[in-house]
Amino acid sequence: MKLLRQVKWGFLIVMGTLLLVNILFPPPLERAYDTSTLVTDRDGQWLSAFTVDDGRWRLKADMDEVDPRFVVALIAIEDKRFYRHSGVDPLAVIRAVRSWRRQGEIVSGASTLTMQLVRQLEPRPRTFKSKIIESFRAVQLELRLSKREILSLYLTHTPYGGNVEGITAATHVYFDKRPDQLTDGDIALLIALPQAPENRRPDRHVENAQKARDMVLDKLLTANLITERQLSEAKEDGVPSMRKTFPQQGWLAAHKIKSKAQKSGRVVSSLDAEFQQEVQRLAAQFTENLDSNVAVMVIENETMKVRAHIGSAGRDRPGGWIDMTNSIRSPGSTLKPFIYGFAFDDGLSAPGSFILDAPTRFGSYQPENFNRRYHGDVRVYEALAHSLNVPAVLALDKVGTKRFEAALQLTGSNLVVPNRGNGEAGLAIALGGLGLKPQDLAVLYAALANGGKARDLLWLEDGQLENSYQMLSADSAEKITKILRQAPTPDGHVPHWLAQNAHAIAYKTGTSYGFRDAWAAGYTDKWTVIVWTGRPDGSTRVGKTGRGVAAPLLFDVFASLPDTKGNISFERMAEAPRGVKAFGGKPDTMPVLLFPPDGAELAVETFGADGHGLTLTARSPERSKLAWYVDGRKLSPRILSGQTVWQPEKPGFYKISVVDGQGATTNSNVRVMAVQ
Repeated sequence: MKLLRQVKWGFLIVMGTLLLVNILFPPPLERAYDTSTLVTDRDGQWLSAFTVDDGRWRLKADMDEVDPRFVVALIAIEDKRFYRHSGVDPLAVIRAVRSWRRQGEIVSGASTLTMQLVRQLEPRPRTFKSKIIESFRAVQLELRLSKREILSLYLTHTPYGGNVEGITAATHVYFDKRPDQLTDGDIALLIALPQAPENRRPDRHVENAQKARDMVLDKLLTANLITERQLSEAKEDGVPSMRKTFPQQGWLAAHKIKSKAQKSGRVVSSLDAEFQQEVQRLAAQFTENLDSNVAVMVIENETMKVRAHIGSAGRDRPGGWIDMTNSIRSPGSTLKPFIYGFAFDDGLSAPGSFILDAPTRFGSYQPENFNRRYHGDVRVYEALAHSLNVPAVLALDKVGTKRFEAALQLTGSNLVVPNRGNGEAGLAIALGGLGLKPQDLAVLYAALANGGKARDLLWLEDGQLENSYQMLSADSAEKITKILRQAPTPDGHVPHWLAQNAHAIAYKTGTSYGFRDAWAAGYTDKWTVIVWTGRPDGSTRVGKTGRGVAAPLLFDVFASLPDTKGNISFERMAEAPRGVKAFGGKPDTMPVLLFPPDGAELAVETFGADGHGLTLTARSPERSKLAWYVDGRKLSPRILSGQTVWQPEKPGFYKISVVDGQGATTNSNVRVMAVQ
């Protein structure tokens, strides 16, 4: 009786000790779930894969995607009683000990699949002590995980040679297949490889791999898992001698998406592999003969999901490893639509309002049109469609720079505004005098397509729209859209109202100072596309404008996208209501002095009658005949041309006046200097 109690207490002590050890020293499951990140497109097609920290390809095995025949064959060869033991197979242990005592060496292993998984998670020297630890760890795993979970982890960590681990990585590298597309020969090779992964690597030791595969095929025949005919056919097939590479499509977007994912493993992105591939092709073709780079984004307006992303045309391009969609660049004129949109919202103007396009000074800041030509009073829709600079600055002056910046920042856009000494200098942001990421510009233009509502971009297919901000009223957004739809199309492209089943593209181009950045931003009811091209180091590219280089690519990208809305007819803009007929408060009856502007300094080579003279130009809304005066002295127009040419007599300060038929006068004070 006493002995029985001692045995009982001894058993309880041993079990309690094992239980305590099990709690204090749990198995290293954190490493078990450390797997490579695989980024797929929205339909599950592979885009890009990433190694784990030690450089190994370890893709998670999903049992639903593994050929059931492989699982049956694996258990039959490696661990027949897998579903009946608790991590350690006593019968296999007894068999191994008997064979060892009989032959003096180990000829029959006793490792179960669970013990092999332990060895993969915690590599140890092949000693008796290690076997004891592995056995204990195997029991720990069986207590914590189901058989299906253990199989999944085993097939995730199984070594297949080199830096390849797991059946998903192995089937891709050696067969370019999924794990549910295996032949009998494939199954046999995948069972044989982990037994000696380096010695049997088919890409290095093809004969060893084939012999090992055939041995496993013979065992499968013995186990009645294949027929004689299947055995013969499988042995006739060769084994692959080359490794396939892992996909790297949309690699810059994949890096971003990987960082947004909550865990490793398979991440389903919002990208569309078909769109991604086509846009990548267009980008590569575009930069083929250029020493610059390009970035493109395609956004689905309704969902705000990024369907295609090109952060760089290729790793071989200048700055090819930089995601230019996430880089701060000068947006040029691409923000002009929003200036006018805010002016519409604030009741300051309408598309048909007149706005002055003439040399104008705003404190110390005097903007110029791109081609240095001016048109006097123009309609707002003309000023925007033809991207006139001075009217845009005048409009921003009325809207207010702080109001403009705040509205854009509330959309989530990260504006980088340079330090400025006074408020007037801030007006330069109308022409690109700030920094903005192409991703942020995509949000702004998608807002125009979505009735003025700005929402965050989504990079994951299961992502949900959360934050939104009504940047513009739906009415103002629609007015801007009508204007941008009628902007002149780039050379070689037909306006959408003249083509069948064409995208009705509303778009705007932009060119930053020094030709450093060329932009084209456009949208339809379905899509928003942003194109940036330039050099990542910000160096100049003389003559490369948004209209000349970026707009053609924008239209090519749209041509590759589905869901055209059909023809949208050309719409004439209505005149502005009486209250906003003129934008800026300038009376319509005043003549507009175009040249020379007020405050100008004019350099003259030859004075007097021998000089070429300066042609004076102005525009009168009343279309009346204009008279010119210099310091009160009237000038006569030339007989043939009708132009009034002023030939200064000497350097100095002059007052130039233009008077229309109603007596309305506009003055300009200028300084004339001799060319040194």
